Amino acid sequence: MREDIQKTKLEKLEKIKAVGMEAYPEKTERSMTNAEALEKFSDLAESQKEITLVGRVRSFRLMGNIAFSHVEDGSAKIQIFLNKKVLGADLFKLYANSVETGDFVEARGALFETKAGEKSLEVREWKMLAKNIRPIPTEHFGLKDEEILLRKRHLDLMMNPETRELFRKKNIFWQTTRNFLAADGFLEVQMPVLEHIPGGAEAEPFVTHYNALDQDFYLRISLELPLKRLLVGGYEKVFEIGRVFRNEGMDRDHLQEFDHMEFYASYWDLARGMEFTERMYKEIVSKVLGGWEHEYEGQKINWETKLPVVDYFTEFKKETGIDLSADVSAEALRAKADELGIKYEKEYGKGRMIDTLYKKTVRQKLIQPCFLVGHPLEVSPLAKLDPTSPKKVLRCQIVAGRSELCNAFAELNDPIDQKNRFLEQMKAKEGGDAEAMMMDEDFVEALEYGMPPAYGFGMSERFFTFLMNKSIRETVIFPSVREK
Repeated sequence: MREDIQKTKLEKLEKIKAVGMEAYPEKTERSMTNAEALEKFSDLAESQKEITLVGRVRSFRLMGNIAFSHVEDGSAKIQIFLNKKVLGADLFKLYANSVETGDFVEARGALFETKAGEKSLEVREWKMLAKNIRPIPTEHFGLKDEEILLRKRHLDLMMNPETRELFRKKNIFWQTTRNFLAADGFLEVQMPVLEHIPGGAEAEPFVTHYNALDQDFYLRISLELPLKRLLVGGYEKVFEIGRVFRNEGMDRDHLQEFDHMEFYASYWDLARGMEFTERMYKEIVSKVLGGWEHEYEGQKINWETKLPVVDYFTEFKKETGIDLSADVSAEALRAKADELGIKYEKEYGKGRMIDTLYKKTVRQKLIQPCFLVGHPLEVSPLAKLDPTSPKKVLRCQIVAGRSELCNAFAELNDPIDQKNRFLEQMKAKEGGDAEAMMMDEDFVEALEYGMPPAYGFGMSERFFTFLMNKSIRETVIFPSVREK
């Protein structure tokens, strides 16, 4: 059946070529968008000024010596009306016999309103802009299979205006972020994607080979360490929005490559950074949603009020009975996990066990947006110690709907402390933790030259998926999928 349809389309293509019309011309005489034509309809219709519109044919109805089509460009859909007497027998017949849903056409004529009250263009001349030669899903049946929608996103975009709107909102999301930072004097930079040593996050990296240098490199898992080197070099406020790569599993919140943003501000403490972050998040929410409320996994989330501050240790003790300010062993944490029926890997050390218990207990109760602060040292290897509590670090996260929506720190700038933290991470890696960090001697050396106190912040497109109540694969235009 598909082969028969494609054969018919190829025959229609030949009809276009046979009369000397180009099926894929380089140039179009478009004079305005469809949206502009509809906006200025009254004046244009009254003056009968000729205009030229373009777009993809979305519908076609032939009724004897007249025909109707809806043509859609990137701005709007408009009806075009073809009359054999006005257009001429040859051009009318060619349109009727060769044009179909999915083709791109150009139509020149004047605007008028039909008896049914629809704003339309009466066509005086038309030409093909691109002839489609493959069957296109119908608007009625569309595409329902999620894997096909992700694998052939061009068809999803073609048939589903809500998908096109989703990615317009994603553009608003990142542009709002960029504009907010730039307005506060942050410098946007681009850091290397290929690194000798991946760092800045706990994740398993992708490895590749650099032929010109004959060395293995890693695709970056974070933007952190290169950006902090810029603070050493003298910049005070820097940020990057870019792609990072983590060789981990796929689920609703995780994908192997995704867009990420990090900024670093010299001389800011945690409190100042949290105030700035809250303002930035509310600006993003307002611009993307046009309001303060949205739904996430059946819960109504509201961003209008000031974000409350939640203490990690307090909530952890409330949910598990374990006081992290005391000396707690990995064995005791495993025993509590067993008691609560929480699964974990046998090689997990103390930090991983704390994090696992937190995610299955404390985080499940955090629905409305809040700042989570006072994380344990064991789960924050790059954060500065809290001088009032040596078991805590100066770190915060915005958490809502049981999801962590950012990570922020008073950055560690003590080179000796940093080296010791890296050494602890290396022990964990040697013990089987593939996501533990590697030693980065070059970064430690950079810190030895001196880095000012700073607030560091990281946010991925997970925040956008949260606002849209969708999985991350749905909000990436071309996500990675398994080849058939």
